Amino acid sequence: MMHDICQSPVSLEDPADLIEWNGLIRAFMSHGTATPTHLGALLSSAPQFAMGYAAKGLFSLMMGRKELNVVAHQAGQDAVAALAASGGSTRERLWVRALGEWLEGRPSGAIAAMERILAEHPTDTLSAKVSHAIRFILGDGVGMRSSIENVLDAHKGHELEGYVLGCHAFTLEETGEYDAAEATGLRGLQLATDDAWGLHAVAHVYDMTARPDHGISLIENNTCAWNHCNNFRYHVWWHKALLHLDRGENDIVLAIYDDQVRAEKTDDYRDMANATSLLTRLELEGVNVGKRWDELADFAQNRTDDGCLVFADLHYQLALAGAGRTEAQTAMTTRFASDAARAGEMPSRVANPGKAALAGLNAFSEGRYDAAFQNLASARPGMQTIGGSHAQRDVFERMTIDAGLRAGKMDATEALIEDRIARRAGAIDRFASTRLSSIRDSRRIPAQ
Repeated sequence: MMHDICQSPVSLEDPADLIEWNGLIRAFMSHGTATPTHLGALLSSAPQFAMGYAAKGLFSLMMGRKELNVVAHQAGQDAVAALAASGGSTRERLWVRALGEWLEGRPSGAIAAMERILAEHPTDTLSAKVSHAIRFILGDGVGMRSSIENVLDAHKGHELEGYVLGCHAFTLEETGEYDAAEATGLRGLQLATDDAWGLHAVAHVYDMTARPDHGISLIENNTCAWNHCNNFRYHVWWHKALLHLDRGENDIVLAIYDDQVRAEKTDDYRDMANATSLLTRLELEGVNVGKRWDELADFAQNRTDDGCLVFADLHYQLALAGAGRTEAQTAMTTRFASDAARAGEMPSRVANPGKAALAGLNAFSEGRYDAAFQNLASARPGMQTIGGSHAQRDVFERMTIDAGLRAGKMDATEALIEDRIARRAGAIDRFASTRLSSIRDSRRIPAQ
């Protein structure tokens, strides 16, 4: 039994296969483009390696695409067959169990399997990252933090320590420890200069604390951390666009959108989330985005029955609303009603907050701002559970606030803005300052 770069057992016999596996781990940790290349080569050379099939299945499910469920199910069958033929370590059996749990609609069971591995092998950076990623999809910020903090000591001096610090920085930011997140993320970047996740964690800090100059400088001066990435590099560009938006540089934001965020016209839900949320933010600032909604809506209308992630579906609905695809919007709404009636971890998120959030988006697109505000505000307490980050979900916060302003609900809207500011350590960004100014102006007018 050999050990991989995570200092954990792996049932590979050929040193060349171990090189491929270690290459996969490094690529996955850094969001590199080589992850599927290493995995494909490994499974071709070691067709009885169950953990490789489990990785294929888990990575497919993380993509949040209905058609990849078929790939994941086949990977699960291959993993079980490989285990039956060759056995495997406890670590590998738990990876196969994790895939099976998720395929049965229990992503929390997949997390539990990863945590069992980490209890025995706290140096297993790959399993820690997978637990981190699934919790991110479920919006479990507190769990993400406790999980990564459980393995911090074991990673001191570890070859992959920098990536763990990047994960820790992100969890610190998501739980409101902004100073600690900044320091931890920057320290991690010194150890893992290609850690896009860690860099983006610090970018989150600068977004949440209204320091756009710091964020833009960070991204521009650390291109080696993210220019090697898969489509995650577009997400880094998205962060840069948000920072320019906070400086009021809307022309630069549009240029980043055209040249980088949509450099590749894909329907990957993460790319779609980048694009739709950025266009929505621009429109809320009064920017005419032209025909940019159309190509997004062309993709989104083919995803109305996807139903993998509420987070993805709500961003598809933004595209449909932006392009005025009312029939597709109705199809999404109908499917939400059906999914919400089912039992399970993901359907429960459709029931709450998904249905109310979707109703709010529909009402907003139709100019029914009172209904939009009521629905979005009622969804707000549960929005954490749809996954993503605070920065990503902020597009829905902004729509809620602007719906309240347009509906004339000044007191309730002001309370939401103040709560948003409090969650950002008291930082007032351009969005908050302009909306508070609008409320002050509205209150002065009747008195004149």
